[in-house]
Amino acid sequence: MIRMPARLPAGSKVRYGGDYNPEQWPREVWEADYAAFDLASIDTVTLNVFSWATLQPDEDTYDFALLDAVVERAVAGGRDVVLATSTGALPPWLAHRHPEVERTDFQGRRHVYGQRHNACPSSPVYRRLSAELAGRIAERYAGTPGLVAWHVGNEYGGFDGGCWCELCAAGFRDWLRERYGTLDRLNDAWNGAFWSHTFTGWAQVVPPNMLSEHWRGPDHTAFQGITLDYRRFMSDAMLANFRDEKARIREHDTSTPVTTNFMGMFRPIDYHRWAADLDFASWDNYPPGQREHARMALAHDVMRGLKDGAPFWVMEQTPTITASRDVNPLKRPGMLRLWSWQAVAHGADAVLYFQMRQSKGACEKYHGAVLDHAGRTDTRSFREVAALGAELDTLGDAVLGARTPARVALLFDWDSWWAAEMTDGFNRHARYVDTVLAYYRALWQAGAQVDVVPVTADLDRYDVVLAPMLHVLSGDVAARLEAVVARGGSVLSSYWSGRADEDANAYLMDAPGPLGPLFGVRVEETDSAEPGVTNPVTLKDGDGGGPDGDVVSPASLVFEVVVPQGAEVVGTYGAEFYAGTPAVTRHRPDGRDGGEAWYVATALDDVGVAWVTRRVLDRHGLVGPYADVDDVELAVREGADGARTAFVLNHAAVVVDVVAHASGTDLLTGRRVVAGETLRLEPADVVVLREETPR
Repeated sequence: MIRMPARLPAGSKVRYGGDYNPEQWPREVWEADYAAFDLASIDTVTLNVFSWATLQPDEDTYDFALLDAVVERAVAGGRDVVLATSTGALPPWLAHRHPEVERTDFQGRRHVYGQRHNACPSSPVYRRLSAELAGRIAERYAGTPGLVAWHVGNEYGGFDGGCWCELCAAGFRDWLRERYGTLDRLNDAWNGAFWSHTFTGWAQVVPPNMLSEHWRGPDHTAFQGITLDYRRFMSDAMLANFRDEKARIREHDTSTPVTTNFMGMFRPIDYHRWAADLDFASWDNYPPGQREHARMALAHDVMRGLKDGAPFWVMEQTPTITASRDVNPLKRPGMLRLWSWQAVAHGADAVLYFQMRQSKGACEKYHGAVLDHAGRTDTRSFREVAALGAELDTLGDAVLGARTPARVALLFDWDSWWAAEMTDGFNRHARYVDTVLAYYRALWQAGAQVDVVPVTADLDRYDVVLAPMLHVLSGDVAARLEAVVARGGSVLSSYWSGRADEDANAYLMDAPGPLGPLFGVRVEETDSAEPGVTNPVTLKDGDGGGPDGDVVSPASLVFEVVVPQGAEVVGTYGAEFYAGTPAVTRHRPDGRDGGEAWYVATALDDVGVAWVTRRVLDRHGLVGPYADVDDVELAVREGADGARTAFVLNHAAVVVDVVAHASGTDLLTGRRVVAGETLRLEPADVVVLREETPR
C-alpha cells in the first residue's frame, strides 16, 4: 500500500468552527449568527455540504447565486472556509429522471428517492453528474480568500455500506477480473469446489446479499471469500467516486488540500484503502456513550494512522446531543472541553462541530448546535463553546503539526475485522473492535503513546507491536512481526490470529498458521461459550516481576487449547477438560536477552489484559507516570523542533491528585509546573504542559 504524505491546510492555530448551512435561513439570521461566532472565537466554517438541489435545479441548469452570497459573507466575516462539493445527497430531479442512480440495499430492494447516502456508486450517471458539479464548484471558487480545504461528499458508506444493484454486479465482475485475471484463480480463491460454486463464466458472478449467499444478515455468508471481496470492491467503488470529484477539483485548484469526513471505526469502508487519496484525514466524533474516552482515543489514533502519524481534523462533533440514537444524552458540563482537548492531544489540528445553528425541521432539527433554535448566546452550552474557543486562541500554534512520539504500534486491519466476524464455527459474540479496544484500553490506561497502523505499516520504529485478532495475514506481515522480535522488541497477539490467508481460506497447517514459529505454540482446538460463562485463568510471571503480582482473570467467549512449541506458560486455564493447559504464553526465540512474542489464547477480562500488557510495556520502559491513576490520560505531541507538549486529562468523576511527571508551563493558564509537585485535577480537568527541555 502506497503511503502518501499528508498535505495539511495552512493555519496559525487549531481551527474551530463547523458545519454551517445559511442557505436554510433568511439573511438577517446570518448577521446574528456571525455576531455569535465572534463571541465564540469561531474561525472556520464548512459550507455547502447538502445543497445539490439548490445549486443544480435540473440537469442542464446551474445556479450559484445563493452560494456566492454564502461564501462572500463568510469571507467578509473573516472566516476561513472548507467548501464541500454537496454530493452527499441526491436532488429529487436526478432520481426522477435517472432512477438507476438509486441504490439497491442488502435485501435486494431497489430504493426510490429519499434520505441521503442514496446513490449507487457504480452508476455512470451519478459519477458523471457528481464529478461535473464538483468541477464547476472548484472552477468558480478556487482562489477564494480564506479557502483552506475542499470537502468531497459526506460520510461515505452510510446505511448498510453500499449497493447491490446490477450496475454494481457488473462493476464487481470487472473488479474481480482485474484482481484475479482468470476464472481458475477466482475459483481457487473462493474455494469454488465447495457447494458446486465453480464459475465457468464471469457473468455467473452475482453480488453476495440476502438473495444469494447470505442468511440472517451480513455476517452470515456461505462463502467468506465472496463476501470479503465484495466488501473490498464496494470500498473501492466509493473511493472511485471520491477520486472522480477530487480529479475535477484538481483541474482548477492544484494546491488546496482535499478531504472527506470519515466515521472512525466504521466497518463498511476500509479507510486504509483510501488513505493515499486523502490530502489529510478527518472524521466525525460521535461516541456511543458517556464513558467512551478510551474508545474515542482509539478512533483518533486510527485516523492519525491513516497518514503515517500526521495530524488530522475532527470535522464534526456535537456541542450537546446527537439526534440519531434511541437515547440521546446531553454532554455533561465540562465534557465538551475535555473531549475536544482529547482530540487535540491525539493529533487533531481542527475541532469542528455539526452544526453551527439548529435546523428548523427534518430529522436533525434537535441535533445539538452552537446556536439553538432561539439563537441564544447566554446558555450553558454556548458559554462552554465560547470558553473552549478562547482556550484554543490562547494555545495558538503551539502544537500545530506536532506528532505523537510513539514506540508502541497497534495493528488495525479491516480484512481481519470483516473475515473474523463472518466466519462460521467460532463465537459470534467475540467482536473484532471489542477485542482491539480491550488491548488499546490497557495501553491507554498505562499511559503508553500509541500509533494505530495498518498491517502494511513500517514497524521498524516500534519497540512493541500489538496485533489482537489478526485473523487474516496479508503480505509479509508475519515476517515483519518476526523482525520486531529478532531485534529485541515485543509482539503480542490473541486468539483467532493467523487463521486465514488474504482469500479468507484457512491455512493448511496448525494454527496460528505462519505465526506459529513466532509465538512458539500450536492451537489444537478452539472452544467457545455463551456470554457470562467464564473460565478462570491464573496469570503468573515466571520472572517474578511486574507491578501486580499473580492474578486470576475470568476469561470468556473463546478458549483455545494451546500446545507449547518452545513457548513458556504464563497463564493457565482453571476449568474444563483443558484445565491446567496454557492460556497465555511467552516465547523468547533468542533467550532472555532477546525479544518476546506473547500469545493470549482467550478473552481475558480487563484486569487480565492489563496484567499482560503492562508486562510487555514495562520491559521497554513504556509505562507512563499516571498508569496507576484510573481514568487519567497522558497524551504527548512533539514538534519537528523536539518541543514536547503533554496533555493530562482527568476523565474521572472525582478530583484526582497526581505527581507532575515533568516541569513546564501550562499553556492554558500560564502557570509553571515543577516536576514532582502535586497537580490537582478537577473532574473533566485538562492540563496542557509544554515540557521544559532537561539541561
